[in-house]
Amino acid sequence: MDYLQGQRLLTTVLLDEKDHKISDGIYHRFQIDLAYNSDRMEGNCLTYEQVKALFDTGTISDESARVDDIIETVNHFRCFDHILDTLDEPLSEGYIKELHRMLKTGTLSSRSEEAVIGEYKKYANEVGDVKTALPEEVHDQMVSLLDEYNGLSDVTLEDIVSFHVRFEKIHPFYDGNGRIGRLIMVRECLKNKITPFVISDNEKIFYYMGLKEWQTEDKHQRLMSLCELSQMDMEKILEYFGISF
Repeated sequence: MDYLQGQRLLTTVLLDEKDHKISDGIYHRFQIDLAYNSDRMEGNCLTYEQVKALFDTGTISDESARVDDIIETVNHFRCFDHILDTLDEPLSEGYIKELHRMLKTGTLSSRSEEAVIGEYKKYANEVGDVKTALPEEVHDQMVSLLDEYNGLSDVTLEDIVSFHVRFEKIHPFYDGNGRIGRLIMVRECLKNKITPFVISDNEKIFYYMGLKEWQTEDKHQRLMSLCELSQMDMEKILEYFGISF
């Protein structure tokens, strides 16, 4: 297959390859890269090869793999498919809750007392030493965040990253906030014709530092630089596949 023949639009190619179950294209690459790196940041122990095998065959050879690692990886694949199929829908509380439901359904951790699938958290939580919204504050803060974001007339990369920073500060769910937040960033990039990106697990220390600096000191440079560098990596991949945006 000549990947360099012509220029193709990313969203069109992703949907076409998804619908026709094309192997080894950009959809295949994006699914595996995004699920592996985003899940790995949250403690998922599956290797890249295992994530690829799970996507390709629906099976995994290592019998010692944790059940939740497998289920959440498969669910992450479904979340990305849902994003591609619903790019025209507005970003809303209901939409975000549905992503969370898809990500967490069937996991063993979803049976715990504090778990709420597809709804906002019931108990207070925090990220490191950064305080997040209390359960009773989440709805109002999410409404404010979404109203402000959806009111933008021309969405930029910094707008999308800023939404992510505020979303993670609210931390609306008991678990899965990082993965849902990063899925939303990809979705909003695709929707607004901005080159999407995957933050590598190898860069997670800079990612978390950047989040904290933005949230506590209003310093944007570290996180924006990381996202822009991740965009450059994606642009090289898209160039190989002969895809434009």
